[in-house]
Amino acid sequence: MNLKSVLSILAITLTLGLPACAGNADKDGAKAKGAIKQIEPVEQMYNRAARALDQNNYNVAADGFDEVEQQYPYSQWATRAQLMSAYAHYRDMKYDNAIMGLDRFIQLHPGNENIAYAYYLRALGFYEQISDVRRDQRMTQLALEGLRQVAERFPNTHYARDAQLKIDLTLDHLAGKEMEIGRYYLTRDQYQAAINRFQKVVDDYQTTTHIPEALHRLTEAYLALGIPSEAKKATAVLGHNYPDSRWYEDSYSLITGKKVQSAPDNRTVYEKTLGRIF
Repeated sequence: MNLKSVLSILAITLTLGLPACAGNADKDGAKAKGAIKQIEPVEQMYNRAARALDQNNYNVAADGFDEVEQQYPYSQWATRAQLMSAYAHYRDMKYDNAIMGLDRFIQLHPGNENIAYAYYLRALGFYEQISDVRRDQRMTQLALEGLRQVAERFPNTHYARDAQLKIDLTLDHLAGKEMEIGRYYLTRDQYQAAINRFQKVVDDYQTTTHIPEALHRLTEAYLALGIPSEAKKATAVLGHNYPDSRWYEDSYSLITGKKVQSAPDNRTVYEKTLGRIF
């Protein structure tokens, strides 16, 4: 028996159950008719919400998908509508609503065939809220956690591949925040505080683009503190890993008071100048 047949039988049952006598018969009958009118095939409700989504009417779409779940709470349509409602909120840039909906979907349907997408969309909800490095980076941390969940839980999906790319960008952003704070301390002669920040970049964000500058800033800070041995170590690491970087040239000049000379043979600039650092 299909869904339309079930709805028809339900409507007939409600009609037969109406009281035929007493003073409130007309009033109760009107209420029953109103109730029957509210019953709508689930496909029709769902498709109407889907059309609103296609037309970029995200708020209408979200409300429509929520209505599907309310009217048919234990159906497969309701499960699908939960996910689509969260997606509509995401497209509407109502990220908090999207994340709450996805948390609920993940909790209720951990074995659903679309669970990888739910985790991925949740991570994107945080990722889209990443702010400038000068601001609080809580959303960046949450995005990183969410993206790592996707990459670890669903490693063989295209969601994982995209998540990995975004992880690299997120780490670079977090490293940029540490650099911003480190520079702030450095310009105010708070050298130990600056060193802590730059060292954190070197230790925790080794794959990011900020490593060469972090090593150079360590050289600057250690020289300012009067610890040339540590400054030379930072410069040596910089030269070994980034021999052609302008940051190495700057660090070498700080250490020796000379400019880096280009190597005439096959040796790198770092190999050519190593003896003049140590």
